[in-house]
Amino acid sequence: MDTAKPVYPPIHIRFTDFFGTGLMPKVIALGRKYKRSALDSRGERKNAEAVATTSSRPLASVSPLSRNGNDAAAPVKADIAVSVVVPTRGRPQLLNRCLSSLVAQSMERHRYEIIVVDDGPSDDTKEIVASWKMHSSGDGPDIIYIPSPGPHGPAAARNHGWQAARGEIIAFTDDDTVATPDWLKNGLAAFGPDVHTVCGQIVMPFSGTPTDYERDAMNLETAEFVTANCFCRKRVLEDLGGFDERFRFAWREDSDLHFRLIDYSANIVRAPQAVVEHPIRPAPWGVSLTQLKKIQFDALLYKKHPFLYRRRIRAKPRWDYYLTVAALLAAIFCYAGDQPELAFLSGAIWLFMTARFCLSRLRHTAKTAGHIAEMVVTSALIPPVAVFWRAVGALKFRVGFL
Repeated sequence: MDTAKPVYPPIHIRFTDFFGTGLMPKVIALGRKYKRSALDSRGERKNAEAVATTSSRPLASVSPLSRNGNDAAAPVKADIAVSVVVPTRGRPQLLNRCLSSLVAQSMERHRYEIIVVDDGPSDDTKEIVASWKMHSSGDGPDIIYIPSPGPHGPAAARNHGWQAARGEIIAFTDDDTVATPDWLKNGLAAFGPDVHTVCGQIVMPFSGTPTDYERDAMNLETAEFVTANCFCRKRVLEDLGGFDERFRFAWREDSDLHFRLIDYSANIVRAPQAVVEHPIRPAPWGVSLTQLKKIQFDALLYKKHPFLYRRRIRAKPRWDYYLTVAALLAAIFCYAGDQPELAFLSGAIWLFMTARFCLSRLRHTAKTAGHIAEMVVTSALIPPVAVFWRAVGALKFRVGFL
């Protein structure tokens, strides 16, 4: 990553000219069981009861982190309507770009605050926040820096952020997004007295023929619930216990919160006018292999929400992966056991399944020599690696998951 200091503050933004570095991003603790709330027409909770039964780090045990990293409490502003929570880790240039869009929101500056939670506390990130805080002092929103002591991960970082928030509404986004000027204003406008959560619109500017990685990344535009652009009442997060911090990577922690909101009978509405751009950042060759480690958290999501997982995430197990791996193992063992006919048959099945998988990934994607080579190599490796991480997740979270 380029470590050169950015020039701040870059107030004037062109939303189509963003190029970052690194990989795509996408909750233990606070595993809480709660009774479903009955909600009346005004959105008031009846007999709401949150019962912590499995938490290894209760919500109340989280120390009240300082708002400026020096254990000094910030003055309370009773008129703050919304608190924007931005988790970050080691990406100062992207954070700088994100903050430049957040301080330029069209709503009144005293009506919102920006809370940056540094999941890997660094001087570079703190300097970025301090620079924007100085720039916006007096006529800008409050900008608060919270160094996270752990546990780490985006779920835990968001918990630190919303727990320190002063607004009734919590707006979540990521450090690699760019909010349009009316993002907060339009998101808040979608809240009625009976609304508990609002989902905004993700836009991923892209032109040309995408690679397999870029096509997969663009699925965020049609995702049902994404923490890169959502608003939630703070009292609802309190009832739910926040994000489950067992989701240590940026993967499935948003789906878990979404499913718990459904169980809570929350009224979730969409606000397509509340837009954030999520530019696709360049990725290294073979990036699909490095992402497979996240699959282990599918097992945790399935354990917590088996019905919703099958209904909204994946209806059936990846039988194509299991068949491919079984054929590969059979070919190896049959060859070692001096059974050439069976080894040839098994090898043919493996080759057919691998070629089928590779062609499906190449369909409607770039046909450059480098991309084709990447698809051939990774298509052979993905099934066994994916099955391995699925098994790790099943064992780690003690669930029968395929």
